Amino acid sequence: MARLRTHLAALAFGMSLALGGGPASALERFVLRLPFLETEITINFADGESAEQLIQASPDLQDLELASGGKLLPLLRQVFLTPLPLETKALLAGSTGQPLLEQALHAATQVVSLEGVELDDSGRMLTEALIRAERRGQPNILGFLRELPGEQASIDLSRLAEVANRLKTNLEEGVALARSLEAASVTPALREPLRPSWSREVVQVSVPHRPKPMRVLMLQPAALGNRRLVVISHGLWDDPESFEGWGEVLAAHGYTVLLPDHPGSDLNQQKAMLAGDVPPPGPEELRLRPLDVSALLDAISAERVLPGSRLNTDAVAVVGHSWGATTTLQLAGGVPVDSRLKARCSDLKDSERNISWVLQCSWLSGVNQAAVADPRVKAVVAVSPPLRLLFDGSRLESRPAKMLLISGTRDWVVPSGPEAIAPMRESKAVRLGHRLVMVQGADHFSLRSFQGESTPAQVGPVILGWINEQLELDAALTFSAGGWGDERGSLVDVSARL
Repeated sequence: MARLRTHLAALAFGMSLALGGGPASALERFVLRLPFLETEITINFADGESAEQLIQASPDLQDLELASGGKLLPLLRQVFLTPLPLETKALLAGSTGQPLLEQALHAATQVVSLEGVELDDSGRMLTEALIRAERRGQPNILGFLRELPGEQASIDLSRLAEVANRLKTNLEEGVALARSLEAASVTPALREPLRPSWSREVVQVSVPHRPKPMRVLMLQPAALGNRRLVVISHGLWDDPESFEGWGEVLAAHGYTVLLPDHPGSDLNQQKAMLAGDVPPPGPEELRLRPLDVSALLDAISAERVLPGSRLNTDAVAVVGHSWGATTTLQLAGGVPVDSRLKARCSDLKDSERNISWVLQCSWLSGVNQAAVADPRVKAVVAVSPPLRLLFDGSRLESRPAKMLLISGTRDWVVPSGPEAIAPMRESKAVRLGHRLVMVQGADHFSLRSFQGESTPAQVGPVILGWINEQLELDAALTFSAGGWGDERGSLVDVSARL
């Protein structure tokens, strides 16, 4: 039954995401294909209004009801008749026609097919079906499916296996590289609990390209510090607090750390989007996020922020995670191009396709305005950046900032093969001083670190060592000297194999 529950959940999710079309008659049936069981289940909507009637009218469902010992009916009631969240209609209505939703729907069509109607990935048809279901007093999955246009919808679960196998393949080389090389050595003092030696403050900073002030979390060393500045950029639908642990390691070693809250793609934006108040982040955010960082540096230089601190804003380090890591690459001189986006986004069977391509492909219309380098950026740490389709790897030699790329061996969202190893190898980035560190066992979110954790952030020392070296500080820890590993032997510099 657990497997059946998974199949039905996949069906409900896929149907709610992937179907689109113009005016047509209501959906007549859907088919769930289970190739590994050499069977398929057909449900004809005309055979009944309730879950009980659908089971009685379907020999396939009757067999499953008997095989499950009567447990199928309660499950179907839960899947099909549970009311959809009130925000669902508002979310779809607010997202209709937005590139991020369109890319999500396009990706979902790899698993879901619809017959008898032309596909439309704008999301408009989904919203209209929900409205009709509500009017009929059926604001649930079953009512929603009845209102979809077309003749037959089907989900082939073997395609889910194909997607999973492709993602697994895209991780295999990273796993092999990390296992083939010696892990970084450990400096025991860097793994001990931090002694709070910094102040914490949240401020609002006005920036010219945003309608409202930008929230910024600031960590300042209590003593004089080294007067050096690090900016940490969060990822999509995240916030500064998810990376405060990184900042604490840096602040404990003399750095002033600023963590801006990117208002167009942060956690609050996600909440507003789910409530239907705003659309998903648009392609313009690709340009606005780096501008957030540059405007923050301008505010410090003009002493509108941290007046009298005498911070060096001519040589700054930027650190980012996920979309925030992409932001750091733009600031360091990475020029987004549209050639790969145009060539590869439509190919659902591309061998390197991964979850992050939904986001990357949504940037297409904003790419030509997204070259927003900041010459003050001299050091970059990019943790799990979606980058394969955005940058072509050229002109690395002209970038003043050296890049440390960090990737987890279990990152299914931004897998290391296409998003880290291939770009580094093809661009010959290592010859130009850039480096790649793999973290064994890390996924896309496990490297984040929050305020006051019992042990320092896992990647805190390697970030610190890289920035010390690139900003040419006279510090005990540098990347080249090592000592930035962890007790588990997870961090491995694989650059020599690229």
